[in-house]
Amino acid sequence: MPSLSQLLSSFDPATGLEMPASWQQGRTAYGGISTALAVAAAGAASEAPLPPLRSAQVSFIGPATGRLAFRPQLLRAGSSVVTMGVDVHAGTGLAVRLALVFAQARDSSVTHSCVERPVVAAWSACPEFDMTRAPFAPAFTGHFQIRPAGGAMPLSGAEHPELMIWVRHRDAAGVDPLLALVAMGDALPPAVFTALRTPAPASSINWSFDVLDPAPRGDWFLLRSTSEHARDGYSAQAMQVWDENGGLVMLGRQSVAVFA
Repeated sequence: MPSLSQLLSSFDPATGLEMPASWQQGRTAYGGISTALAVAAAGAASEAPLPPLRSAQVSFIGPATGRLAFRPQLLRAGSSVVTMGVDVHAGTGLAVRLALVFAQARDSSVTHSCVERPVVAAWSACPEFDMTRAPFAPAFTGHFQIRPAGGAMPLSGAEHPELMIWVRHRDAAGVDPLLALVAMGDALPPAVFTALRTPAPASSINWSFDVLDPAPRGDWFLLRSTSEHARDGYSAQAMQVWDENGGLVMLGRQSVAVFA
């Protein structure tokens, strides 16, 4: 059961890797880890050091199973913005396609943050929940410590489908904090699960996110996912991540197919 630290330290983008079973999400690799590895592959492929990652668009196309090959490509390099594409191939074909935007900070007179952090208890005041004991939990959840902080729980039949959970890597020692954040950002179950009362299959279709703090600090992060609309077997959800000090570090969106 290699940790995030062990997996990244042994990762060679040129040769790819066999995704360990402990990082699986059903029959595919967990989206957060495949995305983090793709970001690492993009950095390794660049001739010059890349600016900080600012934005990503991730399409989950097919099962990321077996040995995964990472194929990065420089799409454009401007004076302050570099756009990289990364295709992740599995034995069955293209599994994940990513468009990654890296950009230098620039002087600006505009500074604001209009996303309000929810009022929740600190992580230390929230009891830990062992997701691995839940019958619906995928294997990768064993790599995280999870402390519910508010909202609803999966399979609770909630009227307001929202999850708010403190999350921490069990082992991210020596890992670039940005890569650790990306590997964590998709760790919650789909928010639409809170509206269900019995387990049902689900599959992430895509994931887009903006990194608001390219050097996130701390171990615990508050993740919130809200299903804003569900119909015809699909849910559209909004996602936010805050650090321990209340700083907003990531905003995202995701489409989820729900077979219920």
